[in-house]
Amino acid sequence: LLDSRTPDGTEHRLWAITDPDTLAGIRTDLATRRALIADGHHRWAGYRRLREMARAAGRGPGAWDRGLVLLVDTARYPLQVGAIHRVLPGLAVDRVLEGLLAHGPAGSGAFLARRVEDPWPSVLWTLERAEGPAYLLTGNGSFHLLTDPDPELLDAAVPFDRPATWRNLDATILHAALLDRVWNVPDDPAHITYHHDAVAAIREAQRTDGTAVLLRPVSEALVRDLAEQGVRMPRKSTSFGPKPATGLVLRSLALD
Repeated sequence: LLDSRTPDGTEHRLWAITDPDTLAGIRTDLATRRALIADGHHRWAGYRRLREMARAAGRGPGAWDRGLVLLVDTARYPLQVGAIHRVLPGLAVDRVLEGLLAHGPAGSGAFLARRVEDPWPSVLWTLERAEGPAYLLTGNGSFHLLTDPDPELLDAAVPFDRPATWRNLDATILHAALLDRVWNVPDDPAHITYHHDAVAAIREAQRTDGTAVLLRPVSEALVRDLAEQGVRMPRKSTSFGPKPATGLVLRSLALD
């Protein structure tokens, strides 16, 4: 039906499977399997809400009982998990570093912050190798590595109602401890923007006189481990790929 390449270099091939026997075989194979929602939890929630509303209205079975999804065999095509970086528009790196010093026991700081002289992109390897929670701040031409958070800050800021694996995630600590408590940054698009590409995040920070907070990707195994426990990843903490082009396939409820 379609064979094209999007501007990011991803090739898309689309075809229809209409043979009844083939479809029956697919249904049989999938019946005993489970699927991990890698992206689009809000869409899944939207599907469920639509179904609940239809049933509450007495509409019975219908198109709202099904949803459009992309299933990927990760044994043959492993997921590529990337990080999603944050930009804090208008909040300069110097102010961010000053905010760190105002927290922690005896003024030692919420995190240990040190300037990193490694060139780009080698500096990303420095971030990747850091132990424990770690972030890379930039926006003014320099790079600062944040490590060794104050344990008292984490105990006070990070919720204890979820597993330790979730509590120790970089994204969890960033929002619960740094953004909410140390920097007092409101969680809205005017104060935090999200970027899948580190270079794009840095450019946006420079354009807005702000700070880019670069994060490390998490492993697919960690995502699966939390999913097995029924625990959602923090919002905007994983970037799965490759992604299909937006609008590549549309489903009309009216034609279902």
